[in-house]
Amino acid sequence: MALLDLIFGLLFIGIPVLIFGLPFLLGILSMFAKIIKEYERGVLLAFGRYQGIRNPGLNLVIPFYHRLVKMDLRIVTVDVPKQEVMTKDNVPVNINAVIYFKVKDPQKAFLKVENYMAAVSKYGQTSLRNVAGEAELDDLLSERQKIASELKRIVDEATDPWGIKVEFIELMDIELPQDLKRTMAKQAEAEREKRATIIKAEGEVKASNNLADAAKKLYKMPGAMHLRSLHSLNDMSSDQSNTINFIVPVEVLRAVEEVD
Repeated sequence: MALLDLIFGLLFIGIPVLIFGLPFLLGILSMFAKIIKEYERGVLLAFGRYQGIRNPGLNLVIPFYHRLVKMDLRIVTVDVPKQEVMTKDNVPVNINAVIYFKVKDPQKAFLKVENYMAAVSKYGQTSLRNVAGEAELDDLLSERQKIASELKRIVDEATDPWGIKVEFIELMDIELPQDLKRTMAKQAEAEREKRATIIKAEGEVKASNNLADAAKKLYKMPGAMHLRSLHSLNDMSSDQSNTINFIVPVEVLRAVEEVD
């Protein structure tokens, strides 16, 4: 009986202690154990001094002595706000872009720059103005991919010491002044009219050449003009009209002239 009373007493005391003390115990354990996800890396500091990189999984740290900073290694997108740029041929345009980058070296990204996302965004803005300012408007509109590749190269070289890898940069919108849009529309319309006029003129030249060749062949063949006249009369007979036109070949008129 005494043993049972002791067991029940321990249970009576231990269960409330376990219930109320478990959260406190888990809180203490969480201070020592840090979980790093697969797409993260941990930068470990000891009293402010760099101690190394911690890999994914469960990592033990000493509270108040260690500080673990998690760095995300996934690709991050940063929007470059719309920039007003004066092109090489003095045309004002508004351009915005988006930068895709990721942390390549967590140590450099944490120790070399205070806020790498803000730094990449600001450097992308200045580089966008510089690259677009060195291009003419026609190149800016027709060779966007080439300009984006050049912009990516410049930003990637500048951010490499920060442990950042720029994957690619895309130009999103190029906004032109309204007056320039109307002028370009008129230019495109004039260009289309020009092509239509040229095509029509080329068609008339070809048609005239064919008619000239046909006339030469008919002139050289005896009786060809007579057959052509009969064919024309046959075409006219199908028309419901009271007027009859009789076509006389040129050869007949010439024959009459010779008789006279």
